[in-house]
Amino acid sequence: MEEVEVFFIANLNIVDKEAYRKYEQGFFPILKKHGGEFITYDDSIEHLEGDSPLSGRVVIFKFPSETAAKTWYNDPEYQALSEFRKKGAPLVSLTMVKGLPPRN
Repeated sequence: MEEVEVFFIANLNIVDKEAYRKYEQGFFPILKKHGGEFITYDDSIEHLEGDSPLSGRVVIFKFPSETAAKTWYNDPEYQALSEFRKKGAPLVSLTMVKGLPPRN
């Protein structure tokens, strides 16, 4: 079966801007190293229905495949960098969504 793009939706609450900034500075080179692409972020989301998500930032990025996404996530360089994110934004929700075509 051919691999499909996967999208990540991160919802986080930044409590230490300096630590989170260190994470941001290292995030983009590692993302690109694994074929990832930043899509957008929003610091003022509008929740319309269902259980309320974390207040704060939502970030969306993607990878060309699930394999690339998991390789990025498990990369020791990323895991070391993620310690800054855990300090800067200890509450996070990270969801991976496969980019499948709509069902007919």
